[in-house]
Amino acid sequence: MPFQPNKQYINGEWKTGQSDKTIKNVNPYTGEEIGVIQSANEDDLDQAYQAAKKAQVEWANTVPSKRRNRFHKLLHVLKDEKEIIVDWLVKESGSTVTKANAEIDSARLVIEESMSYPTRTNGQILPSENPGKENYVYRKPKGVVGIIGPWNFPFHLAMRSIAPALAAGNTAVLKPASDTPVSAGLLFGFLFEKAGFPAGVLNVVVGRGSEIGDAFVEHSIPKLISFTGSTEVGSHIAELAGKHLKETTLELGGNNAMLVLEDADVESAVDAAIFGKFLHQGQICMALNRIIVHEKVYDRFVSSFIQRVKELPTGDPTKKDVIVGPIINEGQLEHLTKAVKQAVKEGATLEIGGSSDNNVFEPTVLTNVTQNMEVAKTELFGPVAPIINVQSEEEAIQIANASPYGLSGSVFTKDRFKGMEVARQIETGMIHVNDQSVNDEAHVAFGGEKASGLGRFGGEWGLDKFTTVQWVGVQSGRRDFPF
Repeated sequence: MPFQPNKQYINGEWKTGQSDKTIKNVNPYTGEEIGVIQSANEDDLDQAYQAAKKAQVEWANTVPSKRRNRFHKLLHVLKDEKEIIVDWLVKESGSTVTKANAEIDSARLVIEESMSYPTRTNGQILPSENPGKENYVYRKPKGVVGIIGPWNFPFHLAMRSIAPALAAGNTAVLKPASDTPVSAGLLFGFLFEKAGFPAGVLNVVVGRGSEIGDAFVEHSIPKLISFTGSTEVGSHIAELAGKHLKETTLELGGNNAMLVLEDADVESAVDAAIFGKFLHQGQICMALNRIIVHEKVYDRFVSSFIQRVKELPTGDPTKKDVIVGPIINEGQLEHLTKAVKQAVKEGATLEIGGSSDNNVFEPTVLTNVTQNMEVAKTELFGPVAPIINVQSEEEAIQIANASPYGLSGSVFTKDRFKGMEVARQIETGMIHVNDQSVNDEAHVAFGGEKASGLGRFGGEWGLDKFTTVQWVGVQSGRRDFPF
């Protein structure tokens, strides 16, 4: 069946949503309406969860080789349909062509790692303090997983939950962000259907958060809710999930710092900062939000960084050379404009940028920023680079940790062992020495500390998150009891 980007995908069928509300899909660069989707309501949501529950037992009992073969087929489908995926990422999420291709490559690596899960779901046999008894610990799927996909890296980040969840024997219901209902949602129905996954194993419901958001979490069927998005929404999801004793995996916001120490290779640090700040317009949870530079190399770093920023191609994301494309929506554009104006009002210097054209916010550099300024305390989610001057390594560490967030980070120094010592003092789930903060490898633990989330994705950590364990004790012969 041809791809239908305006329907719900429930139990292997493309259906019109039953809500009287619609979701308009808008190209963030042109403002053009690229589709209208009839929203799902709670009845649609219930159908999706019921379908997932019905399909789960048979899917979990499918032998590992057959489950793995579905993912092998999915890799071929991903290659065959790469053009349509790139097209949707560009026109729906404002991705540049470079970013869209990189995102698909990352999703492919997630699939390849997940393919190993069916034969890595190992249990244990443990001894017992009771004579004649053995303890078996079985690892098995959690059941049905509810997945809420984000808008910024919609394809990769949704796949990061879908592939491992299904590979571990779960089934899933996916609810995409309203800004990217296709690239974070309906595309997956199309791809997984084409790869031959059984009906009900993956279901996609597109609906407004105000109509089905809470119900998506509170429904009695899902055992785990996986969410990638803002800390504010993630906190609300955690509250709802906790009320119903559901587990969550939450990858939330960040205020990531790059520490450029006095012995750093300045040009290498500049190269890394350009990528870590401006990839996808800085609309990444791992993007650099604060660049903290030692005073001995501050002037050199700022001069070189500004020159590189001036050279960044901006504008139409369909053009292959463009690096900085549009901001996702007008609300976020207004947020960035206000943030820059407030920073200048508080004493920061606007070196370059600060304005927008056709939803493209100019790459912006702010110097003379202090840790008490609002621009240094909040997640910007845009192409604005605040640079902070510090007098010592200790001050840099203190400022890096002066944030409720702790997702990713970076340390630059020619002494990599000192870099490791500094990195371990930063209160963050991930940090990279002599590299930038935007890294996600499918086999490595991915996740944050503090207000940046709960749980880890990737490798054995993802397998642990999407499975549970059961202790089965087996007694041989008669056991003696004290009464």
